[in-house]
Amino acid sequence: LGTGFSSIRRADRRRVVNVTADVDRDRTTANQVLADMRSGPLQEVQRDHPRVTMRLEGAQREQGESMASLAPLFLVALFVIYALLAIPLRSYVQPFVIMSVIPYAFVGAVLGHLLLQQFGLVKGLAMMSIQGVIAAAGVVVNSSLVLVHAINDRSEQGMKLKEAVIEAAARRFRPIVLTSLTTFVGLSPLMLNRSVQAQFLVPMACSLAFGVLMSTVITLFVVPSGYVILEDLRNLRKRGRPKAPASTSLESEIRAA
Repeated sequence: LGTGFSSIRRADRRRVVNVTADVDRDRTTANQVLADMRSGPLQEVQRDHPRVTMRLEGAQREQGESMASLAPLFLVALFVIYALLAIPLRSYVQPFVIMSVIPYAFVGAVLGHLLLQQFGLVKGLAMMSIQGVIAAAGVVVNSSLVLVHAINDRSEQGMKLKEAVIEAAARRFRPIVLTSLTTFVGLSPLMLNRSVQAQFLVPMACSLAFGVLMSTVITLFVVPSGYVILEDLRNLRKRGRPKAPASTSLESEIRAA
């Protein structure tokens, strides 16, 4: 004997039971709770009752739909960024060198969340964290673009490649670092805000701030190296092209005649 449900709900002719809960955001997050549930209790329920199925609804369903819609839009944004870089640079390959720092924005966002999590400022990656990474993808290319443009200018002036790379990196070091530091400092008040109203935006600010900071450090090393590697590949391809056979003396005489 036991207590039954006062009403029976069905969806697609199957009985449905809604399991809901409120999350104390000061102690944990909904994603962390679901991760703990999937690793233990839910597996036990599905093992003991194979006919039972689970489906996320509510905020978690909306989060999944948002993530699914962000993926194709993010690809479109990357293509537009590539096009905007390729047109003024008149190169199909240099935009890839500039955009090579975008993955490091995600690395910086993860490291930033791990750091702030130690101080209790964030509870882990959230939906706004992913949106912050996407926003950082459009910001971190600025420093790379400035550096590549400076290298191109010095190369057009007749400087050797390695000298142009070193000169451009030294000249653009201060503006690149200052631009990133001002962005990071400007987002610091939001990251350190402990009010309830700001907790929704803290993950996005964390992803954007640490993504820009991490990408700036990488830009000063990866972009110059990538530029030099690109030129080496071009020279290697030119060397690999077969040379036209030299004309024989008989052919020369015939052409002369």
